[in-house]
Amino acid sequence: MSTATAPVRTGAVLADLLPASRTRDIALVIGGAALTGIAAQIAVPVPGSPVPVSGQTFAALLVGTALGARRGFLSLALYALAGMAGVPWFAQATSGYAMPSFGYILGMLLAATVVGALARRGADRSVPRMAGTMVVGSLIIYAVGVPYLALATGMTLSQAVAAGLTPFLIGDALKAALAMGALPTTWKVIGRKG
Repeated sequence: MSTATAPVRTGAVLADLLPASRTRDIALVIGGAALTGIAAQIAVPVPGSPVPVSGQTFAALLVGTALGARRGFLSLALYALAGMAGVPWFAQATSGYAMPSFGYILGMLLAATVVGALARRGADRSVPRMAGTMVVGSLIIYAVGVPYLALATGMTLSQAVAAGLTPFLIGDALKAALAMGALPTTWKVIGRKG
């Protein structure tokens, strides 16, 4: 059984495998924002929390990892700005910035940038590295989102942790498992073809 992996091109992310052009980059940025908006509609309310479980965080981390830091940042910035301007593509078809969960969107913007930078260093090439990348991205989202939730709602920090972090840990572990399988596998398949 072969355990060969794709050759690591220094600084390459999956999006770099497409022919380079400004049109490609624009399409990837818009596509990343749209993917995040679509994934945000897969949302389940959490009793006692103003923050739903959604596919939004998974999409944001996937976009950052697949597109790299710059395009990942631009995708999530477009997603955030369009949602603030009224496009109803935040979780549960909401928009605006005066909602308690908006801090998570800001956290996703930062997380997509960081995981994109890690992917450029090969963090998306193996399951253990991808696991670490997803943990880092999730921690960044919570580090911004939970304090924002506390400030926006008047909750104490421990109440915000109970309402905006604890109920999401199992779902985040499942999302991380999906990414841990998907991205390294994609690199392996590409490596076998090349």
